[in-house]
Amino acid sequence: MTSRTAPSRKAPPRVLTVAGSDSGGGAGIQADLKTMLALGTHGMSVLTAVTAQNSLGVQGAWELPVEAVRAQYRSVVDDIGVQAVKTGMLASAELVETVAELLAGTDAPTVIDPVGVSKHGDSLLAASALDSVRTKLLPVATVATPNLDEVTQITGVRVESEDGLRRAAAALLAFGPRWALIKGGHLEGDAVDLLTDGAEEHWLRAPRHDNRHTHGTGCTLASAVAAGLAKGLTVPDAVRSAKEYVTGAIAAGFALGGGIGPVDHGWRFRS
Repeated sequence: MTSRTAPSRKAPPRVLTVAGSDSGGGAGIQADLKTMLALGTHGMSVLTAVTAQNSLGVQGAWELPVEAVRAQYRSVVDDIGVQAVKTGMLASAELVETVAELLAGTDAPTVIDPVGVSKHGDSLLAASALDSVRTKLLPVATVATPNLDEVTQITGVRVESEDGLRRAAAALLAFGPRWALIKGGHLEGDAVDLLTDGAEEHWLRAPRHDNRHTHGTGCTLASAVAAGLAKGLTVPDAVRSAKEYVTGAIAAGFALGGGIGPVDHGWRFRS
């Protein structure tokens, strides 16, 4: 009797998220892994913090020790390897600096989502960590993806119209990321984002959907960009593809609990 072994399958592109946990499942590590799966990649995670969080807000947050974050990262990268890394909630200056050091030694594109506050206005980054974000984290970014509140936190530039997106991008690029994706979702009119490396500009527009259930938008977009980069797309193509995915996820966002519900990471499976 001849024994047969199943042919080994090639692993999908591998993407690592370094971020906090959202117990409500709409943002953070949970959103990242759902996005990575939906876009055909294998998601892996380094947990930086645990939050007690639901549709109404963040009720508590506890950061993990630096040695736990470093051990998780080394465990994944040294054995499995990564083709892109995405960062989210890093909480403290010590964690920001540790993660920046790890990223600097990893040969893979990096998407930095400089998470400062939650959808509900809860702080997710210590004020003392902002300087570390500017001087340590942004210089190792392939793409940085701040929203308008975060870009003001980091650069001091306040954007009130599309014209301000260029100023914000220039101020962000001065800290060293190769590309800046300034998300203009908080402006009036269409949802417009500006992607630039200082030489070329890509304006991405999408109709604004009348849906308040948008929890996890930023995490989802950054993870979608990382998934595209892991698949070998250029930065402009990865961002364009991510914008299309997150626009559909926002349109399909659904109510959960008594507050703001999440975007639908599985909208393509249900449409």
